Amino acid sequence: MKVKTSRFADDYRPKWSFEVVMPHQTYDGDRVSFCVGLFFCYVGYFVRNESDEGDRTIQEPLLNGDTHVAFGNKKTLDLEDIPQLDSGDSVVGAFPTFRDKLEADCGAVNRVTTFKLVKSLLISAWKEILFTAFLALLNTLASYVGPYLIDSFVQYLDGRRLYENQGYVLVSAFFIAKLVECLTQRHWFFRLQQIGLRFRALLVTMIYNKALTLSCQSRQCNTSGEIINFMTVDAERVGVFSWYIHDLWLVVLQVTLALFILYKNLGLASIAAFVTTVIVMLANVPLGSLQEKFQNKLMESKDTRMKTTSEILRNMRILKLQGWEMKFLSKITELRDAEQGWLKKFLYTSALTTFVFWGAPTLVSVVTFGTCMLIGIPLESGKILSALATIRILQEPIYNLPDFISMIAQTKVSLDRIASFLRLDDLQSDVVEKLPPGSSDTAIEVVDGNFSWDLSSPNPTLQNINLRVFQGMKVAVCGTVGSGKSTLLSCVLGEVPKISGVLKVCGTKAYVAQSPWIQSGKIEDNILFGEHMVRERYEKVLEACSLKKDLEILSFGDQTVIGERGINLSGGQKQRIQIARALYQDADIYLFDDPFSAVDAHTGSHLFKECLLGVLSSKTVVYVTHQVEFLPTADLILVMKDGKITQSGKYADLLNIGTDFMELIGAHREALSTLESFDGGKTSNEISTLEKEVNISGDHEEVNKDEKNGDKGEPKGQLVQEEEREKGKVGFSVYWKYITTAYGGALVPFILLAQILFQALQIGSNYWMAWATPISADVEAPVEGTTLIEVYVGLAIGSSLCILVRALLLVTAGYKTATILFNKMHLCIFRAPMSFFDSTPSGRILNRASTDQSAVDTDIPYQIGSFAFSLIQLVGIIMVMSQVAWQVFIVFVPVIAVSIWYQRYYLPSARELSRLCGVCKAPIIQHFAETISGASTIRSFNQQSRFHETNMKLTDGYSRPKFSIAAAMEWLCIRLDMLSAFTFAFSLIFLISIPPGIINPGIAGLAVTYGLNLNMIQAWVIWNLCNLENKIISVERMLQYTTIPSEPPLVLEEEKRPDPSWPAYGEVDIRNLQVRYAPHLPLVLRGLTCTFRGGLKTGIVGRTGSGKSTLIQTLFRLVEPTAGEVIIDSINISTIGLHDLRSRLSIIPQDPTMFEGTVRSNLDPLEEYTDEQIWEALDKCQLGDEVRRKEGKLDSSVSENGENWSMGQRQLVCLGRVLLKKSKILVLDEATASVDTATDNLIQQTLRQHFTDSTVITIAHRITSVLDSDMVLLLSQGLIEEYDSPTTLLENKSSSFSKLVAEYTMRSNSNFEKSVDH
Repeated sequence: MKVKTSRFADDYRPKWSFEVVMPHQTYDGDRVSFCVGLFFCYVGYFVRNESDEGDRTIQEPLLNGDTHVAFGNKKTLDLEDIPQLDSGDSVVGAFPTFRDKLEADCGAVNRVTTFKLVKSLLISAWKEILFTAFLALLNTLASYVGPYLIDSFVQYLDGRRLYENQGYVLVSAFFIAKLVECLTQRHWFFRLQQIGLRFRALLVTMIYNKALTLSCQSRQCNTSGEIINFMTVDAERVGVFSWYIHDLWLVVLQVTLALFILYKNLGLASIAAFVTTVIVMLANVPLGSLQEKFQNKLMESKDTRMKTTSEILRNMRILKLQGWEMKFLSKITELRDAEQGWLKKFLYTSALTTFVFWGAPTLVSVVTFGTCMLIGIPLESGKILSALATIRILQEPIYNLPDFISMIAQTKVSLDRIASFLRLDDLQSDVVEKLPPGSSDTAIEVVDGNFSWDLSSPNPTLQNINLRVFQGMKVAVCGTVGSGKSTLLSCVLGEVPKISGVLKVCGTKAYVAQSPWIQSGKIEDNILFGEHMVRERYEKVLEACSLKKDLEILSFGDQTVIGERGINLSGGQKQRIQIARALYQDADIYLFDDPFSAVDAHTGSHLFKECLLGVLSSKTVVYVTHQVEFLPTADLILVMKDGKITQSGKYADLLNIGTDFMELIGAHREALSTLESFDGGKTSNEISTLEKEVNISGDHEEVNKDEKNGDKGEPKGQLVQEEEREKGKVGFSVYWKYITTAYGGALVPFILLAQILFQALQIGSNYWMAWATPISADVEAPVEGTTLIEVYVGLAIGSSLCILVRALLLVTAGYKTATILFNKMHLCIFRAPMSFFDSTPSGRILNRASTDQSAVDTDIPYQIGSFAFSLIQLVGIIMVMSQVAWQVFIVFVPVIAVSIWYQRYYLPSARELSRLCGVCKAPIIQHFAETISGASTIRSFNQQSRFHETNMKLTDGYSRPKFSIAAAMEWLCIRLDMLSAFTFAFSLIFLISIPPGIINPGIAGLAVTYGLNLNMIQAWVIWNLCNLENKIISVERMLQYTTIPSEPPLVLEEEKRPDPSWPAYGEVDIRNLQVRYAPHLPLVLRGLTCTFRGGLKTGIVGRTGSGKSTLIQTLFRLVEPTAGEVIIDSINISTIGLHDLRSRLSIIPQDPTMFEGTVRSNLDPLEEYTDEQIWEALDKCQLGDEVRRKEGKLDSSVSENGENWSMGQRQLVCLGRVLLKKSKILVLDEATASVDTATDNLIQQTLRQHFTDSTVITIAHRITSVLDSDMVLLLSQGLIEEYDSPTTLLENKSSSFSKLVAEYTMRSNSNFEKSVDH
């Protein structure tokens, strides 16, 4: 049963799935028995050998009942129940040799051509390929034995016995050929699947390794979504192609054999058959090329959609805060519409192909018999049956050809895509000259360095860089937004292409990026990052990064599982974990890209002192910073502007000369003087008394999002839960929902009717031919020759039309269903509450939007159709047989019963294996996505090899259940095949033992031809059912996401909507507010009550994780309060629609986000404002000139995540959005953390100017930005500690707020050196 899953309506037809398959036999008994004897000796020897070589548990299941099939009946299978792969199949064993061969062939991976890639793949599996070729050859020869001998069989039934026992010789020939066919086919398919798995794993590993070495420019050609598609779609397709490896030469062989048999039976008319066959094959070429084109376009549009989807999932929080999610959903729907356009064309072309190839055998037989009439070759029923059976076998190569061509086309497209990805430029390896550690006292040296991210642009990103850093120096880099500070660090890491100059680095490096990169997994693993655990060092690092407190608060300590991209940690915690990871690595050179901005003032100074001046006191450190107070301790300060180092020197020297430096310092001093004036200059006198308190700064409370209160009764739980997989049988409801989705299931009866008619007409035409032709030349024909052909042609045309109707209806229903499921699932995902995205890794959602959606688009409709059609065929055959020999049922009924029992026995294991496959696939994608986003961090720590290994382990983890599925499948098939063979032998023995003359030999022959097929079709029905159960899981997984509980409605009915002018005053009244993130997590806000007066500025301060961000999320209803209420201008926000609420509030979020698109679409995605208004906003936020300089002005492009804009510029874009919206209530969430003091002051000034009468709520890390507010709210552990005006709080020396301020001033007056010297 060759089961190739391809796109054609019944592609799921097995080799023998035509109505008439002939029995197998050779014409001479002795010769047969001799060959078969040899064959069995060979198979026996071979199988024994194989199972010795391979892993026993895997090779033997084909013969001795399979371990996991039996095991799966006792319990639900889990991954640990599945045996490991043999070293030849596991990618860990196979990859090194494959890579070496490929590199030897091409010189280097980035010179790979598609041809060389294919060559290396084939070489990696040449033994298996040769062996399967031998099996395929045997199989083909055996399958033609039946048609060859059917004529002799009909003559024998008619009473012409050539020698004694001829009947038994014929029967044994049939039976043995059948056995040979079964055995060869099972081994052939099993091994092909093995090869496919290996190909897939090798390619995935190649793609992964390549993604780790891509240069930045290449990285911009392909977004992470596209790269992930190479892995999930293209590599998978190359794996599936292994099924088709032998098809090209098999087609030639099959056509030759068929023509030989036709010639023996019908003489010259066989030439007509040959010509028609060739014409039909050629007719397929244009269809095939059309299909390739549509497939290509379909893939491209899918890439674009997946890219946008993954970007949206990453930034869902921003979309919800801004009330934009529905706009972005419509963006995805538009992309899907384009994709569906191609899908529709693709599906309808394949429906036509189906029609051509179902009509083909009928057309060939009409032409052949017509020719016989014309040249006057006598038609006898034996010869006609033999010819029909042969033409039917011929149908398979003709039928598989288009399938094969489209498979070649798709595989070529995929291989080209993979090869062109592998050819992209890698990072230049010669950018950095690496000196062995300790060989020089200079750690970093740059001479006349010019570097550029984009080599084609005329002005380099960094120009004339000259720099020398000695071992143990502390170097600070400062400068305005977009001046090239981060790029300078990237240069030292070797990430930026070098135009000219020399760059030497001596020693190992550790790097802390500006936006934290955290892997999902335990906190401990993130900090160790592949190193061994040394308790003492580990504790010291935790202490220095003040992570001790946070870990005590988390319910699982450092064993807490972090969600994707550190979703369940606050910004400050992610940064500190990053710093801890760097410290633990014990490198020689440390590069910090402004990590102190994401934490509050207190923690910032603690980190600076403990990490940079403490743990790293003897190391070389280069740190970018916006906080001027960290500059005085540096041994060297670099001031950057427009990609050049404009000044360098010590703090004191720069103060005397520096102009650019003075700008930065001046802004800072201005901020400080505001502080002094508040305090009447008293603060500085207090410093000395405060110092003692500050030295124990590590003991200050630091409380995280998942707070744990003293109350032990609080529920605990990890945020990210294991992915659910449904257990047990797929419910009937899933099938029912699927079938009735489109047009309420109205098309289903018509599809079935068309198939029933087709079946009836097919059987009718064969019956007519068997009945209306004489047994032999000397018998009178019952009807005229012309009538014979006319009726036959009429029936043939009718059956072809039925196929066309059926194919078109099936495609229409399938297409409609895919559309409806897509829209339903996406609507539910976009309306899901934020907690769903926090606890669901995006890999799981993406998996459903890509893999499962593909299955629903192109596979499942055919799979369901195929099951129904084979069932109808089975009924048809039973009806034909019962006409001649009802006795066959004596055997047939028990055989059916046993088959059903086997299928039931096999299903539990197959189903769980299939589900395990789905569950094992997501981690590969997720790990891959994480690797792509953290590639520079991974490279800076030199951890590539460890990540390669993890990827190989995950890939093997996916191959294991896949391999076992193949084994279990063959386990079932070989048993069903054997049962078939016995039923078949029984019916033949029955027929030869009836005395001649009782039944019409022609009709008996017809019954045999159909009977041969009976058991095969029955196996086919069962096979289809199993396959359908495996595939339908995709529908089940999609339906799972259509039941996500959704957020409260976006807009309520008219009378409940707030007035268009609401909020008019902007007064926010909070009453006894309690909030937790999930029912199983502890409370984060524990009963807040306070009022923010309308039009006033309120600053919210507190240690990292005291609940500041949570308060803001509750204001926007990203989190619904557990108890209490929030009232804005006398409307309880829980009583109005979410869209009404969110669109009236503005926020500048903590992580500045930009979307791929244009500047315009980033500022105004809902297209509500005019260009004038947008320019005005850009000018207000100081980006106007920057945008005018770009070619496209407002339409100039923004790449994925806004990566072609600096962090500070992205922050300014967020400010621009707010200026456009002009809301009455504005929230700033640590908005100024990633900009320098000058830009910070500029933002503050802009806000003061344009939001004079708005309520402004600021969460701040820089105390200065809260000092000019009207009120300050100090939070601690989810409770209000202080709430008053800054002046009042500062006057009270014992207030927590005045302590914070004093500490900040002290830090700014650079008392660091003293505190280090103590």
